[in-house]
Amino acid sequence: MRAQEIDIEKLREAAFKGNAKTLLMLGLMIHVPAWTLYFWQGWLYLVIFGVCALVLTLYFLKHDPALIASRLKAGPAAERETSQKWIQAIAGVVVCLMFVVPGIERHFTGLPLPVWLVILAEILVVVGFWIMFLAFRENGHASSIIEVKSGQNVISTGPYARVRHPMYSGAVVLFLATPLALGSLWALPFAVALSVVIAIRLLDEERYLKANLAGYDAYCRNVKSHLIPDIW
Repeated sequence: MRAQEIDIEKLREAAFKGNAKTLLMLGLMIHVPAWTLYFWQGWLYLVIFGVCALVLTLYFLKHDPALIASRLKAGPAAERETSQKWIQAIAGVVVCLMFVVPGIERHFTGLPLPVWLVILAEILVVVGFWIMFLAFRENGHASSIIEVKSGQNVISTGPYARVRHPMYSGAVVLFLATPLALGSLWALPFAVALSVVIAIRLLDEERYLKANLAGYDAYCRNVKSHLIPDIW
């Protein structure tokens, strides 16, 4: 989709509504199970998550609106590959559990994690967003679904010179930090499970790209790491 074909005003409205809907859903999943509004870890997380999402949205609305448009298509129904529909559906369930469980833990235990650990985790949430920002800035084809667009080429510069899926690298940092940022230990297994689902998704994505994107197989032979530089 070329920039001149995009109605920027409609795109901006859709992007802001999407951000607001996401924050509302996160707020409900975090606070309703806690059965209290006195959940400062939840409020701090929502503020940091919301600010980071807003900054990325404003930047790419200005510099790459086609990326924003492509990322508005998301979820199992938007996927074209059957395998990805299942992976996305499973990921959606695990994500919900990851955000619901901290509220339950808050209700029953009061969340005993120290403040310094919560703050450190919030910093890692920002780091996760920063890594995703670098990936999006380098690769304007990074849509929310698995597809190959007309004229798409292999990106091998910036963070893509170190790992094949830097966007997912940032997402894993964000997800693993989220339970601790919410003061929760009970939700950590779900964050780990979500990271495993992401690994399965990217392996299936690589299979698709090798078959449908010219030069991707050669890129994989050159860049060995999937997600973590020099490790995996």
